[in-house]
Amino acid sequence: MGMRRLGRSDLQVSPLCFGGNVFGWTADEPTSFALLDGFVAAGLNFIDTADVYSAWVPGNTGGESETIIGRWLKSRGNRETVVIATKVGWAPGPDGKGLSKVSIRAAVEASLRRLQTDVIDLYQSHKDDPDTPLEETLQVYAELIQEGKVRAIGASNYSAARLQEALDLSARAGLPRYESLQPEYNLYDRAGFEAELEPLCRASGLGVITYYSLAAGFLTGKYRSEADFGQSTRGQRMGQYLNKRGLRILAALDEAAAQHRATPAQVALAWLMARPSVTAPIASATSLAQLQDLIAATQLRLDPSATSALDQASAPT
Repeated sequence: MGMRRLGRSDLQVSPLCFGGNVFGWTADEPTSFALLDGFVAAGLNFIDTADVYSAWVPGNTGGESETIIGRWLKSRGNRETVVIATKVGWAPGPDGKGLSKVSIRAAVEASLRRLQTDVIDLYQSHKDDPDTPLEETLQVYAELIQEGKVRAIGASNYSAARLQEALDLSARAGLPRYESLQPEYNLYDRAGFEAELEPLCRASGLGVITYYSLAAGFLTGKYRSEADFGQSTRGQRMGQYLNKRGLRILAALDEAAAQHRATPAQVALAWLMARPSVTAPIASATSLAQLQDLIAATQLRLDPSATSALDQASAPT
């Protein structure tokens, strides 16, 4: 498996990242272990989670995903061969802020404990915190890097303006810079990233890790009418995609899948992996069959005619 450098950091990651949001939600611990085993057995090494996964599940409080990953790491003894990315700042910390020094200090210790590791490879600001000065956030990250608790930092859900402000501050103050961005980006949701964020990431040499890479499952092709919405817990989200443009994208995916003897999901991920700005799309699986579908995408190379057809079908309106 060819690895890719994440931004300008020393991290070498696989071209596909496993989304850990399913651990402790739609995948129980034994299933999660089997999925992670299959993922690394295929030569992939990049796993993304967050301290709030999966707090939205009744009975959960957040941290369930990190806990499962930590138990898996300990049981397999493979910490040095995988790249663990987690996030901080979605939920307010002890002082009511997301990315303050107090909040990050408390959150990182909790994440390290749950992950059963001494260091987080990629620690990401889950969303912007306008109530905390960027310098305070970057300064505490600098301390964590110096202490050996974090290797590199990234941002998620930042606007282009705020990301540029953070990069400028890092350069001016000699603070660590965000080496990656985690934006929502897929064949359907293109405009928000491509307008300003993509040019900024390419010009600044930032890695890009896309979430909702399959549009919450819509781009797998299994949701083609309202009757299909009941197939999964995410089904009710499909109404936003099931329109004239969405159906046009599915038709282009079907055509490319038939041409390459692949599945729509594989084509959608291969399209992302071929984008010059994208380091690794994030995708989740809850069964070994789904996992094998995702893994196969790393070997798929779309020909120019298929890429052009997909580009045209999904062109932002």
